Amino acid sequence: MDFLFVEWIDKPLWMWLSLFGIVAFLLAFDLGVLHRDSREISVSESLWLSLFYVTLGLLFGAWIWWYIGPQSGIEYLTGFVIEKSLSMDNIFVIAMIFGYLGIPRAYQYRVLFWGILMVIVLRGLLIGAGAALVERFEWVLYVFAAFLVFTGIKMLWAADKEYEIATNPLLRIMQKHLRLTDQLQGERFAVRQPDPATGKMVWFFTPLFVALILVNFADVIFAVDSVPAIFAITTDTFIVYTSNIFAILGLRALYFALAAMIDRFHYLKYALALVLVFIGSKILIADMLGLGKVPAQVSLGVTFAILAGGIAYSLWKTRRPDSAASA
Repeated sequence: MDFLFVEWIDKPLWMWLSLFGIVAFLLAFDLGVLHRDSREISVSESLWLSLFYVTLGLLFGAWIWWYIGPQSGIEYLTGFVIEKSLSMDNIFVIAMIFGYLGIPRAYQYRVLFWGILMVIVLRGLLIGAGAALVERFEWVLYVFAAFLVFTGIKMLWAADKEYEIATNPLLRIMQKHLRLTDQLQGERFAVRQPDPATGKMVWFFTPLFVALILVNFADVIFAVDSVPAIFAITTDTFIVYTSNIFAILGLRALYFALAAMIDRFHYLKYALALVLVFIGSKILIADMLGLGKVPAQVSLGVTFAILAGGIAYSLWKTRRPDSAASA
């Protein structure tokens, strides 16, 4: 059993195997027990599942704090909060994708589940590439920092603009080069139908498949922001990956709660943009002033304060007129 203690990406192999085992068990339990049949997820069930996944992520962070050390624990928690908050912006886009393609709520969970499997792999590849770059070229962190500041400013500028699904280049490519059905075929991603031109039985992809590809494409776009953001907190690959994965695992459950009241969080986009600007600028400013690395406690505190302010302001600005009048 000595091979379990062999170092792999700066951590013993048993830690990585344990992580993958936990994730595999959660996904199997989710699909095989909790959601074996396609059905609509209620807001209350969504909130309970979200609470479960958040609690699980925090417990894993507590274990990191105890086993690896307090500094790693704080870095994990900061990464978890950042990824969880940035995934909310992803939820806005996912809701628009489902609305544009007319995907019923009963089938949305299936798309999100298989999307999570692809996200786990894609995030692993992106984080692995980022870790290799940082290890070989330390100055890449400054590139990440500058990119985060630029992205945050761009988000502030375009916060009021809607994401246009119809003009998405990937959607146009699929419409041009793939055989697509006009309507859903239950929960299937592809079906065999006769070709209108030849009469032969060929494979057609359904709108559910299109939604799956667009959802994962959106995640790749958002990962370009979130992965550098966590590398700006820590360069520990295990902390970066685990904080990403445990935050993403609850994305499906969180979606159904937020999608029902998505209009209440309009100003959260501004808070997310400010978080990216803060994370990127703290590296650049601290280096220019010779202050050294900003403590993870400070990063966590400022990030939490910005997000809490954005959520509170959003809820206040979008409160119901009748409740405001009675108050």
